[in-house]
Amino acid sequence: MRGGRVTKKEAEHRINDLITAPSVRLVGENITSDVYTLVDALKISRGLGLDLVEIVPTAEPPVCRAVDYQKFLYEKKKKEKEIKAKTAKSVTKEIRFGPNTDEHDFNFKVKHAQKFLEEGAKVRAYVQFRGRAIAYKERGEILLLKFAQALEEYGKVEVLPKLEGNRMFLHLAPGAPKKK
Repeated sequence: MRGGRVTKKEAEHRINDLITAPSVRLVGENITSDVYTLVDALKISRGLGLDLVEIVPTAEPPVCRAVDYQKFLYEKKKKEKEIKAKTAKSVTKEIRFGPNTDEHDFNFKVKHAQKFLEEGAKVRAYVQFRGRAIAYKERGEILLLKFAQALEEYGKVEVLPKLEGNRMFLHLAPGAPKKK
């Protein structure tokens, strides 16, 4: 190893003298990929001024790469960061209705939902039933279907109205549904 002591963080890979297998499959740039004894693989990697890093310890024989270990760690960290950045975080916004929501409030909430869908957030609309209002669950379902219809050009329905306890839910995702 060229670059000092191995810390616990770096111990995720066995390098140079920490490799215990008697023979290894050596890969890397300017190297003939083949199975070598550990001693020969170490000589080849040191001759090139590189470290011998165990990449796949579970293979038979283990796969090792001749590479600058610090550069290898940097590249690995960089790839992980790119993958994390590409992972989209989905945001879900909630909109609450009562079973007797009037037209003005309904339109106001539709405009908010439209803005959320245009920003790429999912919308979870629900009708909250209190006390005896549960007797009017058809009103809640009609209200949610009307809500979905008002937003059909901004988002598509993921989950149709469904009653769970004293709430009826509707889920919308951004993006207009595909036309047939």
